[in-house]
Amino acid sequence: MSAQNLIVSLRGVGKTFDSGTEALAGLDLDVGVGEFVSLLGPSGCGKSTALRIVAGLSAPSAGTVAWPQGTRQIGFVFQEPTLMPWATVSANVALPLRLAHVDGRTADAAVQQSLVRVGLADFGGAYPRALSGGMKMRASIARALVTEPDLLLMDEPFAALDEITRFKLNNDLLALWQALRRTVVFVTHSVFESVYLSQRILVMSPRPGRIVAEIAIPAAYPRDEDFRTSAEYAGYCRQVAQALAAAMAGEHAA
Repeated sequence: MSAQNLIVSLRGVGKTFDSGTEALAGLDLDVGVGEFVSLLGPSGCGKSTALRIVAGLSAPSAGTVAWPQGTRQIGFVFQEPTLMPWATVSANVALPLRLAHVDGRTADAAVQQSLVRVGLADFGGAYPRALSGGMKMRASIARALVTEPDLLLMDEPFAALDEITRFKLNNDLLALWQALRRTVVFVTHSVFESVYLSQRILVMSPRPGRIVAEIAIPAAYPRDEDFRTSAEYAGYCRQVAQALAAAMAGEHAA
């Protein structure tokens, strides 16, 4: 992939915490503009750490993070919705704009647009306690999108949701991605979710994490329930599951 098409590139990235835990070692990662890429690996392999380094929330202990086209606006969706319980949905979504000192009228318009995108247009005045788990995550996604980020980082956002809600949010996320054409890096430990969502899946080794397999998912978009129940989908899931099992067993190139 040429530098012109890259939004971010990691080379030889390592991360060792003060406790001595080595989370990442020799991580190489390229993400193209407009891509939907998933990082897949076992719990504790450094997926979330890699995402936080890309976001600038954590500094690497080794290696480099390069932005070939200049640093871009980033949105981050965490594992938990992290909504302020004392603030309305609109106020929660507006927080990044308020921190950036965006004027009120512009911020209000951006918040409403973001709520419409995630299906919460009628819930701006509600408080988080009145929302279901799926609605809270929608609000969190709206907050990440309100700044019109070039790169959306998502750290296992649907892991705690029931399967029906998760499937629905997977579909809605793909619809958003196709409509907005933002770049998405999605962290998950679900083979099935990664195959359904992604153009590329990057499989990580157990800690210290690094990329040990790359699998393209060339199935056409939009993807729907017909794809989810197809032999094509099952075949990709089998391929990815085998790559993940090999990574966990250490059966990859040294």
